[in-house]
Amino acid sequence: MANTYSPQFKERALRMMDDHRRVEETSVWGAATATGEKLGISPHTLRGWSRQARRDAGVEEGLTSADLDELKRLRREVKELKRANEILKTASAFFAAELDRPTTK
Repeated sequence: MANTYSPQFKERALRMMDDHRRVEETSVWGAATATGEKLGISPHTLRGWSRQARRDAGVEEGLTSADLDELKRLRREVKELKRANEILKTASAFFAAELDRPTTK
Protein backbone atom coordinates (compact mmCIF):
# COMPACT_ATOMS: atom_id res chain seq x y z
CA MET A 1 0.00 0.00 0.00
CA ALA A 2 1.35 3.40 -0.95
CA ASN A 3 1.91 6.03 1.70
CA THR A 4 0.17 9.33 1.20
CA TYR A 5 1.88 12.44 2.43
CA SER A 6 0.33 15.81 3.06
CA PRO A 7 1.18 18.70 0.74
CA GLN A 8 2.79 20.47 3.71
CA PHE A 9 5.06 17.49 4.35
CA LYS A 10 6.08 17.39 0.68
CA GLU A 11 6.80 21.14 0.64
CA ARG A 12 8.91 20.82 3.79
CA ALA A 13 10.83 17.87 2.35
CA LEU A 14 11.51 19.77 -0.88
CA ARG A 15 12.69 22.83 1.07
CA MET A 16 15.01 20.57 3.08
CA MET A 17 16.37 19.12 -0.18
CA ASP A 18 16.95 22.59 -1.63
CA ASP A 19 18.69 23.73 1.56
CA HIS A 20 20.89 20.64 1.56
CA ARG A 21 21.82 21.16 -2.11
CA ARG A 22 22.67 24.80 -1.48
CA VAL A 23 24.70 24.23 1.71
CA GLU A 24 26.46 21.00 0.75
CA GLU A 25 26.68 21.81 -2.98
CA THR A 26 25.51 18.32 -3.86
CA SER A 27 23.41 16.73 -6.59
CA VAL A 28 19.65 16.26 -6.47
CA TRP A 29 20.23 12.57 -5.74
CA GLY A 30 22.66 13.37 -2.90
CA ALA A 31 20.16 15.81 -1.38
CA ALA A 32 17.33 13.29 -1.81
CA THR A 33 19.36 10.57 -0.11
CA ALA A 34 20.34 12.76 2.84
CA THR A 35 16.85 14.21 3.28
CA GLY A 36 15.25 10.81 2.85
CA GLU A 37 17.36 9.39 5.68
CA LYS A 38 16.31 12.23 7.97
CA LEU A 39 12.60 11.90 7.14
CA GLY A 40 12.50 8.13 6.77
CA ILE A 41 11.30 8.07 3.17
CA SER A 42 12.78 6.79 -0.05
CA PRO A 43 15.14 9.08 -1.96
CA HIS A 44 13.38 7.90 -5.13
CA THR A 45 10.15 9.38 -3.78
CA LEU A 46 11.84 12.67 -2.97
CA ARG A 47 13.49 12.83 -6.39
CA GLY A 48 10.09 12.24 -8.02
CA TRP A 49 8.51 15.02 -5.96
CA SER A 50 11.38 17.32 -6.94
CA ARG A 51 10.97 16.56 -10.65
CA GLN A 52 7.20 17.08 -10.46
CA ALA A 53 7.68 20.40 -8.62
CA ARG A 54 10.05 21.55 -11.40
CA ARG A 55 7.48 20.50 -14.03
CA ASP A 56 4.72 22.37 -12.18
CA ALA A 57 6.94 25.46 -12.05
CA GLY A 58 7.63 25.23 -15.80
CA VAL A 59 11.35 24.69 -15.28
CA GLU A 60 11.33 21.14 -16.64
CA GLU A 61 9.51 19.59 -19.60
CA GLY A 62 6.66 17.21 -18.87
CA LEU A 63 3.10 16.97 -17.64
CA THR A 64 2.14 19.20 -14.74
CA SER A 65 0.15 17.91 -11.76
CA ALA A 66 -2.97 19.53 -13.20
CA ASP A 67 -2.39 17.75 -16.52
CA LEU A 68 -1.90 14.42 -14.75
CA ASP A 69 -5.10 14.90 -12.72
CA GLU A 70 -7.03 15.72 -15.90
CA LEU A 71 -5.58 12.68 -17.67
CA LYS A 72 -6.57 10.45 -14.77
CA ARG A 73 -10.10 11.89 -14.78
CA LEU A 74 -10.46 11.41 -18.53
CA ARG A 75 -9.21 7.82 -18.39
CA ARG A 76 -11.72 7.05 -15.65
CA GLU A 77 -14.49 8.66 -17.72
CA VAL A 78 -13.52 6.66 -20.82
CA LYS A 79 -13.59 3.45 -18.79
CA GLU A 80 -17.09 4.27 -17.48
CA LEU A 81 -18.33 5.15 -20.98
CA LYS A 82 -16.97 1.92 -22.44
CA ARG A 83 -18.74 -0.03 -19.71
CA ALA A 84 -22.00 1.83 -20.40
CA ASN A 85 -21.65 1.13 -24.13
CA GLU A 86 -21.21 -2.59 -23.46
CA ILE A 87 -24.34 -2.61 -21.30
CA LEU A 88 -26.29 -0.79 -24.02
CA LYS A 89 -25.06 -3.21 -26.69
CA THR A 90 -26.11 -6.19 -24.61
CA ALA A 91 -29.52 -4.66 -23.88
CA SER A 92 -29.99 -3.77 -27.54
CA ALA A 93 -29.21 -7.35 -28.62
CA PHE A 94 -31.59 -8.71 -25.98
CA PHE A 95 -34.49 -6.50 -27.06
CA ALA A 96 -33.80 -7.11 -30.76
CA ALA A 97 -34.03 -10.85 -30.11
CA GLU A 98 -37.32 -10.30 -28.27
CA LEU A 99 -38.76 -8.46 -31.26
CA ASP A 100 -37.74 -11.25 -33.64
CA ARG A 101 -39.60 -13.94 -31.65
CA PRO A 102 -43.12 -14.72 -32.82
CA THR A 103 -45.74 -13.99 -30.23
CA THR A 104 -48.22 -16.71 -29.34
CA LYS A 105 -51.72 -15.93 -28.27
